[in-house]
Amino acid sequence: MLSHTTGVLPSHGLLPRVDFAASAEAALIDGAARLIPVVQGDALELPVSTLTRDGLLEALEAVGTTCALGETTRVVVDGVLYVAVGLGEDTSDSSVRRAMGAAARSLKGIDRAVVSSEFGVAPTVEGLLLGGYSYSGLKTQASADVDATETTNIAADDFDTADSAPQITVIGLGHEQEREEFERAATIGHAVALARDLVNTPSNLLYPEIYARYAEQIAASAGLDVEILDEEQLRDQGFGGITAVGQGSAHPPRLVHLTWAPDTASVETSVALVGKGITFDSGGISIKPASGMEQMVMDMGGSAAVLATACAVAALDLPVRLDAWMPLAENMPSGSAQRPGDVITHYGGITSEVINTDAEGRLVLADAIVRACEDSPTHLIETSTLTGAQMVALGKRTFGVMGSDKLRDRIADNGQRIDEPGWAMPLLEEHEEEIASKVADVKNANSDRFGGMEFAGTYLSRFIGDGIEWAHVDVASPAWNTGGAYGFTPSRATGVPVRTLVETISGLI
Repeated sequence: MLSHTTGVLPSHGLLPRVDFAASAEAALIDGAARLIPVVQGDALELPVSTLTRDGLLEALEAVGTTCALGETTRVVVDGVLYVAVGLGEDTSDSSVRRAMGAAARSLKGIDRAVVSSEFGVAPTVEGLLLGGYSYSGLKTQASADVDATETTNIAADDFDTADSAPQITVIGLGHEQEREEFERAATIGHAVALARDLVNTPSNLLYPEIYARYAEQIAASAGLDVEILDEEQLRDQGFGGITAVGQGSAHPPRLVHLTWAPDTASVETSVALVGKGITFDSGGISIKPASGMEQMVMDMGGSAAVLATACAVAALDLPVRLDAWMPLAENMPSGSAQRPGDVITHYGGITSEVINTDAEGRLVLADAIVRACEDSPTHLIETSTLTGAQMVALGKRTFGVMGSDKLRDRIADNGQRIDEPGWAMPLLEEHEEEIASKVADVKNANSDRFGGMEFAGTYLSRFIGDGIEWAHVDVASPAWNTGGAYGFTPSRATGVPVRTLVETISGLI
């Protein structure tokens, strides 16, 4: 099982400690709170579980809880602390995952808790881990934020308090596959937490050189082979996009290549992942507005997702050849920065006119995509926090997917099914002509503001090798939550689209 890597990065989030017990008898520890999911209907419905007892339903009704989705309520019955969490009106995986996320955040002050897997091991575990993640950064004394958007009725407040993450035991129902489901869900949850940690880390502590070093340590510990190209190697080998974006920064660029190639790997399917790793995006010479620029610490979210996914694939021992590519650069304005109007030569020879230096992500991705295609994968998935147009088109929580029809639709469907919503988007015919430049093969930005997400996809399509199924996953908004926590999603880094990538790769084998 992949373990949350807390000893490598300079700052990291706190996760609940979640374990598994095959039976209630092995898990009922004196003093442990009992976490009870409750269905909201004409009357409250408690699960059939050895954790419940007579008087619990009456106690919940007495304090007036409605058990709406995500609502948590504490009551004491016969000296036992119960934390009821509302599932709303259904028991779907989505409802369970979201409810358990809210429940995990409500456990402040509780050292130990137990919960039955009545409504599914995987969504229970994922909800607890993902929703229970908290990040306090480099505060000298961490303090928990109270999220006013979530309703918590407290009928018992005199129990032990604990500042550390709670220990939560998930109790099985005696089914043979439950242990395997737990291990898979926990591995994926820890992978998402790893991606969140990377994205949350301030840019002065996570620039290309040090990021590559962290990636090497994390990936090697997960059993991946690692290759890193420095700025001289990138220049000598013709990675013109990566070097152009990074040339304005005091921190030179890197390209990280991770490989998972088990003896059991399928001979029919191989996957390449490419993730944008702009460790800070000022916009370069085409500088961004000052307001909100601090959020650009998250512009390496695609690379974080790729690293975390590769580690999860290795931990799950999936029988597939996987090559993951992380082009890392810092986009800064300076006397040495690239300019609008420059013409660069990408790895592989395609030339590009730089119209806007703030359209830099596609420049580093293009180089990495061409290099990844040289190894002839059957499928290539690239993910990036690429365009503000994605946010305008699809809002704050839904990512856009473009590319080969079959793979594009598979990714969008997987995301929808596992509550990490994606939406299939077309590549536009008019952009095929508009991408032309008068001085280069292509230009890196369209002339107007219409269809910016799709134009970026069209740009990247020019670098895909023949016969390779591919997809571009734009997570510009879903990778970073500017608001308060909700469901199993925390503030700041979300870890999107790690879960969708793992699900998609698993389904390709």
